[in-house]
Amino acid sequence: MKFAIALFSAAHAPSSRRALLFAQAALAGGHEIVRLFFYQDGVYNASGSVVTPQDEQDLPKQWRNFVTEHQLDAVVCIAAALRRGVLNEEEAQRYQREAVAVGAPWELSGLGQLHDAVQDADRLICFGGA
Repeated sequence: MKFAIALFSAAHAPSSRRALLFAQAALAGGHEIVRLFFYQDGVYNASGSVVTPQDEQDLPKQWRNFVTEHQLDAVVCIAAALRRGVLNEEEAQRYQREAVAVGAPWELSGLGQLHDAVQDADRLICFGGA
């Protein structure tokens, strides 16, 4: 089965951990992940600026390692990222900001990427959000 996974909640939310566990289990079960799409507060999972307390799991690091290890297509919604100051180098220059929070393996792109993923997937699985 082909999955598109959308994550709407920040790294400290339980649903972010559940999304990662689901994605890991899907691949371990022989399924395919067409695309991971990080939207709303989910963009914080792609941020290199998030500092996790020592007694908590570092979900942004775990997501980065997972995406890199499996060479997954991981898209961060550009509008949601800009609104939250989660910028890649290009957007930081465009908006004359100092902080760069997103780099490889993440790609900043539009909501159309989620639509395209849904067209290619058998199922869209969403985590978090209101």
